[in-house]
Amino acid sequence: MQGDFLTRIRLEYNQFTKAEKKVADYILQNSREVLFMSITGLAEACEVGDTSVFRFCKTLKLKGYQEFKMMLSLSLHDEATGQGRLEGDINLTDSFAEVSQKVLNTNMSALEETYSLLNEEQFGQVMDCLYQAKRICFFGVGASMISALKAANKFMRIEPKVFCIQDAHMQAMAASMMEEGEAAVLFSYSGATKDTIHAARLAKKAGAKTICITRFLRSPLTSFSDITLLCGANEGPLQGGSTSSEISQLFLIDLMYTEYYRRYFERCNRNNEKASVSVLDKMC
Repeated sequence: MQGDFLTRIRLEYNQFTKAEKKVADYILQNSREVLFMSITGLAEACEVGDTSVFRFCKTLKLKGYQEFKMMLSLSLHDEATGQGRLEGDINLTDSFAEVSQKVLNTNMSALEETYSLLNEEQFGQVMDCLYQAKRICFFGVGASMISALKAANKFMRIEPKVFCIQDAHMQAMAASMMEEGEAAVLFSYSGATKDTIHAARLAKKAGAKTICITRFLRSPLTSFSDITLLCGANEGPLQGGSTSSEISQLFLIDLMYTEYYRRYFERCNRNNEKASVSVLDKMC
């Protein structure tokens, strides 16, 4: 039994500072919305600093903001329904037809929202940045590493200057050794993954251009971003690595690849032919 986390916040309300009480008030009034907010987004909504939100979590004896969201999610979603653990608020009593429809709707909604968040001018800047870069490095951790690898796999077919390292320690070393004129593309749904933030900080300090693909416009990660592309999928704390969030990232990757190919067709087509021939003997 996890206990009612919201009740716990009310019971400990008198221990909070003035700024922490602003955070508590907002959470109690908008608890479901908070599940899909970054720490920076919540801080701005409460008109306090990020540190006040973090201190609020510490006052509740939590390790940090992500643990806070997990506890809040457990409190909001009834264990008997399974809500919050499955896609699209699926209940354990749903039929297969209802489950399949809800999963479809969730994924379609993620794609539609990602499409609606596109900014043509900003996307053009990403294309220019990637084309002009002497080297393109893709970064990610956990489920976002899968997206980073997928992006590297696609771009490797049309650009020889693409790199992707899976180990987080080696990512940090690679980021620190980037130079001006290079581009770092960083994937993180939450924008709060420590290893990815660290890589972004190091890459930016080294002089590289940073492109962040994330859910939230304002987050610890985007504070180091030169260009931010937003993916539109609400992922609860108990849905880490949900398919809908991955699909929204993959949509952006596919669009980046297709637009890059279209803009620089002759170069990309020549490289794509070489890549295709290189693996021809490996197919039956």
